Amino acid sequence: MAFDRRTFLGTTAATGAAVALAGATSTPAAAQPESGRPPRTYSFTVMGTTDLHGNVFNWDYFTDKEFDDKAHNDVGLAKISTLVKQVRAEKGRRNTLLIDAGDTIQGTQLSYYYAKVDPITARRGPVHPMAQAMNAIGYDAAALGNHEFNYGIPVLRKFEEQCDFPLLGANALDAKTLRPAFPPYSMHRLRTPHGPDVKVAVLGLTNPGIAIWDKANVQGKMTFPGLEEQAAKYVPRLRSLGADVVIVSAHSGSSGTSSYGDQLPYIENAAGLVAEQVPGIDAILVGHAHTEIPEYRVKNKATGKDVVLSEPLKWGQRLTLFDFELVWAKGRWSVAQVSAKVLNSNTAAEDPEITGLLSEEHRKVVAYVNQVIGTSTQAMSSAEGPVKDVPIIDLINHVQAETVKAAISGTEWAALPVLSQASCFSRTAAIPAGQVTIKDAAGLYPFENTLEARLLTGAQLKDYLEYSAKYYVRTAPGDVVDPAKLTNSESTPDYNYDAVYGFTYDIDIAQPVGSRIIGLSFQGKPVDPAGQFVLAVNNYRASGGGNFPHVPQAKQLWANSDEIRNTIIQWVKAKGTVDPAAFASVDWRLTRAGTPVF
Repeated sequence: MAFDRRTFLGTTAATGAAVALAGATSTPAAAQPESGRPPRTYSFTVMGTTDLHGNVFNWDYFTDKEFDDKAHNDVGLAKISTLVKQVRAEKGRRNTLLIDAGDTIQGTQLSYYYAKVDPITARRGPVHPMAQAMNAIGYDAAALGNHEFNYGIPVLRKFEEQCDFPLLGANALDAKTLRPAFPPYSMHRLRTPHGPDVKVAVLGLTNPGIAIWDKANVQGKMTFPGLEEQAAKYVPRLRSLGADVVIVSAHSGSSGTSSYGDQLPYIENAAGLVAEQVPGIDAILVGHAHTEIPEYRVKNKATGKDVVLSEPLKWGQRLTLFDFELVWAKGRWSVAQVSAKVLNSNTAAEDPEITGLLSEEHRKVVAYVNQVIGTSTQAMSSAEGPVKDVPIIDLINHVQAETVKAAISGTEWAALPVLSQASCFSRTAAIPAGQVTIKDAAGLYPFENTLEARLLTGAQLKDYLEYSAKYYVRTAPGDVVDPAKLTNSESTPDYNYDAVYGFTYDIDIAQPVGSRIIGLSFQGKPVDPAGQFVLAVNNYRASGGGNFPHVPQAKQLWANSDEIRNTIIQWVKAKGTVDPAAFASVDWRLTRAGTPVF
C-alpha cells in the first residue's frame, strides 16, 4: 500500500479541540443495531510478525543446515508467506492487513552480508533480501526495532527506501527538531460489502533502549521518548482523523520491565502499560521480548475495555492473527469483538515464490560462510558454557583481551592488566578439530556487538561478578544439582551472565545473591579493591545492556566499530591455527561451601 512520507510527517501538527474530542470518543463497545434492521457487520484480519532478524529461509547459516530446535520450530519469511497466502485465500485479500513489529535487518549472516560484505548502501548496490521478501509478500507496515539501528542510520535509510511499505516509529524523533524521523503511523482503507470503508490506523512504536544500545549510531541524531507518552499523543489524533480501528505495532515486550534499570526514564517492555494507560487502542502487536503470547488481554484503566495483545514467536516461527468483528450503527463502524491467535510456521511449506526470488542471495551467503580461515588443534563446544569455564568462551575473551592490549599500547594505560568479559551467547556454538570456517568463528558471537575498553577498580569488578552470579539458582550443599535447572535465575538470559577472563574465582551457589564470589584473585594474589584494571567489554554491556553495575559510568579508554565476531574471524585468519593450550584455562568454577559442583 503506497504512502507519502511527507503526508505522515505533516500531519503531526494536528492538535487542539479535535484531539481532545477524539480522546473522549475512543472505540465504543458493540453498538446496538438500528431498530427494525439487521445489523450490518464486517470482519477482517490483521496478520503480524515480529523479530524476523534476517530470516528468509528455514536455514541456520551458523550450522549450514536446515534450522531445527527441540520443539521442531521452523523459521523464515518463506514459510510465513505460505501462511499469509492461506489466510488471504480464506478471508479474502481485501479483508486482511499484514504488519510487523520490528527487528528485521539484523541477526543472520544473510542480513549481515548485505549490510557489510555486499552492502545495500554501495553505489548500484543490491536490494536487501528482507526488503525483497517483505515486498513480495505484501506487507502493509512495519515498526522499527532497536536492531534496525545496529548498522548505522545510512543502512537503515537505504532499507527504508527499498521497502514498499512504511517503517513506523512515533517515538523515533530527530534530535534537533524533535519531530518524527520516520512516519509515526499509517492509515489503511478496507472496502466493505456495504457502508463506508473501514479506516484502520497502525501506530508504530520502537524501543527507547536504542539510545543506550546503539548510542554510537544515534547520539545527537535521534532521540527515543517513551512508548506511553507517544501513544497518548497519537491515538487521539488517529481517532480525530477518522480511524475506526487503532492497532499499535510495538517493538516492546509486555512485562513492564527494563534491562537497563534506571538509566532511562522510559520502560523497555511497555506494551502492556500502553494498553492499560492509553484509551482508544483496539489491539497491540507485541515484539522485542522473543516470547510467544497467542492472546493476552489488558483492561484499559480509563475505559474499562479490553485491549488484545499478541506476540508471535521470533524469526518467523509464528504468525499472529487478530480477528476483528465490526458493526455499523449510528453512522459509524464500531469494534464489537477482537480475538487473537498464532499459527505455527512449521505447519507450512516454504513458498517457492520467495525461495526462488532469493536463491542467488542465499547461495552467495552459504559460499561466504563456508570459507576456510584456519585450523583448530581440537574440537571445542559451548554446550557446558553456562556452568563451566570452557575453552570456546576463553577464545572469545582471549581475542578481546589481545585486541584491547594492542589498542592501548603506547598510551598511559598500557601497563594496566587487561581483563575481558564474555557470555555463552549460543549453547550450540562449536569449533571443529581441523578446518575452521567463517560460520564456525561467527557462530561464537551471533550478535553485532563491538568492542570497548573501560577502566574499573578491583572493587567494581567484584560487584560486577556478584551481579552476574545472580544467574544461578541458589542450591544448598546437600541438594541434587541438575545443570538444566541451575541457570537463568530471575529470568536472566544466557547473554546476561558474564565470566571475567584474567581473574580466578569461585561462585558459591549455596550463598545468597551478592555474596557468591569467593577467592577473587589476579595472578595468584587477592585482587586489590583499589587496583585499576582495563576491561575489554562489548558495547551492549558498556552502554548499560543487562544493567550491570559501574561499566556504563566507567572511563572509556578505547572503542572501535568492527563487530567482535569479525575481530574473531580476523584473529583466526592471522593465527592460522587455533590451539586451546595457548589461551584456555579453568579460572572460575561453581562451588558449594568450598566443594566444586562439577
